[in-house]
Amino acid sequence: MRMKQKRTLIGSVIFLTGLVAASAAIAQEKKISDGVVRIGLIEDMSGVYADITGPGAVTAAKMAVEEFGETVLGMPIEIVSADHQNKADIGGAIARKWFDEEKVDAILDVASSSPALAALEVAKQKQKLIVLSSPGSLRITNDACGPYVIHWAYDTYAIAHTTGQALVDQGFKSWYFVTADYAFGHGLEKETGDVIKERGGQALGSTRLPVGTTDFASALLTAQGSGAKVVALANAGADTINSVKQAAQFGLTQAGQKLATLGGFINDVHGLGLNEAQGLTIVEASYWDLNDRTRAWSKRFFDQRKAMPNMLQTGVYSSVLHYLKAVKEAGTDDTGQVMAKMRELPVNDVFYRNGSIREDGRMMHDMYLFEVKKPAESKAPWDYYKLLATISGDKAFQPLSKSECPLVKK
Repeated sequence: MRMKQKRTLIGSVIFLTGLVAASAAIAQEKKISDGVVRIGLIEDMSGVYADITGPGAVTAAKMAVEEFGETVLGMPIEIVSADHQNKADIGGAIARKWFDEEKVDAILDVASSSPALAALEVAKQKQKLIVLSSPGSLRITNDACGPYVIHWAYDTYAIAHTTGQALVDQGFKSWYFVTADYAFGHGLEKETGDVIKERGGQALGSTRLPVGTTDFASALLTAQGSGAKVVALANAGADTINSVKQAAQFGLTQAGQKLATLGGFINDVHGLGLNEAQGLTIVEASYWDLNDRTRAWSKRFFDQRKAMPNMLQTGVYSSVLHYLKAVKEAGTDDTGQVMAKMRELPVNDVFYRNGSIREDGRMMHDMYLFEVKKPAESKAPWDYYKLLATISGDKAFQPLSKSECPLVKK
């Protein structure tokens, strides 16, 4: 009789232990809305920005997940991605479907400003978190800002003010713009033009061209005929590469004009080669060769992508890692609680040190002004930059006093 009672007692203990474990698992799953932390990336996978965003951004996000340990609060982390084909309506539609039907918890990048702004509006409507590294439009932290919107890597203000100020102060006071005809290009042209005028220079005109233009002849000839000391390329990706190559064919720099890239990346330098790219000034938020840690991480990235990362891709890595840290600290994937933790925690990783998220959603961090090396100065492939200056975030980014974001108290 006693043996039977003992077996019954042991069985009850096992049952209760299992019940407690199951209850704990259910409670934990409730903290993570559907048992999975699902992160979305809407990129340009095959268009003009594929090399600087696209698959490389997805790789960077997955590297962050791997570094974090591939789970958070005991639940798996999933990266989903899609191609918006550089169309704003597709970017917005993907965001809506992800939030409504596919249980995406946060979108942590959208390549290109127009699709990003469309997805951003959907995220605001759904009260979901969206973090953007690839687009540069200043609107993201101005009139389009929101309580769950973060702008991570850079923006047109930081690029324009750093580049414009440096060149005007060197005596390059007249400018002509060749501009990509969408929000990013418009922002670069406007912000740089404002800096030029503030410092006593002038913008003589601009030509705006659709994204994906292959023939820049007419625009470059107009720029050459303007007599401007600087021909500024307010574009990015393949547009930058094509316009720099064609400017060389027309002999712009040989004739004494300065060619300035306002949306240049290390991938563009690699595509152009140092013979054509040498002397260009480029502003970025990161560089693979800054120190031992950046070199080690970038080598792992290179092994997968056969290219070194740019600031858009390192921005995605950084933002994904910070988001996961915030989920862990918050104990949930609830948007409001995670956002509060993201603002509270400092941003510290391989590429960004002591960063912080401002009330307008701008992630504040250092920016770097580089000059592209001459061929003789480069020691190996991708050894392309000389560091000219490190600009602190408070000087690189738009001050809150100029912000149009309704969240900013003045």
